[in-house]
Amino acid sequence: MSTGLPLITTADRRHRLGRRHRLAPSARAATPGQAADAVVALHATDAATVHLSARARLTEGGPAAIEAALYEDVSLVRLLSMRNTLFAVSTELAPYVDASCARSIAAKERRSLLKHLAEDGQGLDAEWLARAENAALDALDTLGPSTGSQLSAAVPALRQKITINRGKKYEAETGVATRVIRVLAADGRIRRDRPRGSWTSSQFRWVHTEPWPALPAAEARAELARRWLYAYGPATEADLKWWTGWTLTDVRKALAAVAPAQVRLEDGGTALVLPGDTAAEPAPEPWAAFLPGLDPSGMGWADRGFHLDPAHRPALFDYAGNIGPTVWWNGEIVGGWAQRADGEIVWRLLADPGRAAAEAVTAEAARLAEWVGDARITPRFRTPLERELTA
Repeated sequence: MSTGLPLITTADRRHRLGRRHRLAPSARAATPGQAADAVVALHATDAATVHLSARARLTEGGPAAIEAALYEDVSLVRLLSMRNTLFAVSTELAPYVDASCARSIAAKERRSLLKHLAEDGQGLDAEWLARAENAALDALDTLGPSTGSQLSAAVPALRQKITINRGKKYEAETGVATRVIRVLAADGRIRRDRPRGSWTSSQFRWVHTEPWPALPAAEARAELARRWLYAYGPATEADLKWWTGWTLTDVRKALAAVAPAQVRLEDGGTALVLPGDTAAEPAPEPWAAFLPGLDPSGMGWADRGFHLDPAHRPALFDYAGNIGPTVWWNGEIVGGWAQRADGEIVWRLLADPGRAAAEAVTAEAARLAEWVGDARITPRFRTPLERELTA
């Protein structure tokens, strides 16, 4: 029975993904910042993901263009934010992500560190932590971009050892440097600069920076929800709660501020879109994409049924629910890929999308191989298919 709600078909959802996520060739972005904004934020837990996700969405430019956005003009920055996960976002969006997600995470990180310091029993307290933080910032002002090891060498307080979980079977002695640096980064007082190695390395240097302008949290959550709905709608309240890590109350308040429209889905369910965003999306030209592990197009929803056959999930996800490298055809995941030790890009199709798709996938693999060059990529979260392809 019809509910009178506008219908958005599975094909419409895939058309939206191709266009709005900048994966169809005619929709690709001119800058890394635009590529990030297209999906709201790029996953950054794995250093290579930022570059490979941006690559798939850019009209042109190699790794150096993305490095320039991250470390030279700083139009793209990494923030510990949604779901307590590291993301790369445009500097235009960063204050909203900071106020809606990162501030509360930073407060939890600080409380956790102070708890560990108090339990250690050496008299290290909030004043000691403030002095250690200021000394680290002063050292960065003097040294310039520095690794954690270089900061520890310059700041005696960062060489302090504490015992955590004292009296328990898993009691351990640990240094405070990593934890102090994490708190400073979460507070927005330092940011990740160029790594010691190539663009695939996570051994970052750090630089002193200024915190983001303070915005009202409710206003920031509403703006983030609005942008997310444009990129990922039609989607559900549960999808937004999963993606942000917000409480259900905050999700509902943010959605109320956006006042989304409700639509019917082809599978019989309902979902939300931005007000007025109910028209069918024109089909883009046929497109293939090789997306890295944790790419937002694979991780943007709690329910991914419209672009992923459930039968393919065991091969493409790890035990914790992290998606691995995937092959896409016209808005649907049709396989997975990997890079072997000798640099060869290999893939396997888990469905038969037809001859035109197979030819487009082969061409896209060649484009990826040329872009990657001599770099070697091993996903941080390895999946059964990726392991099998590289065995």
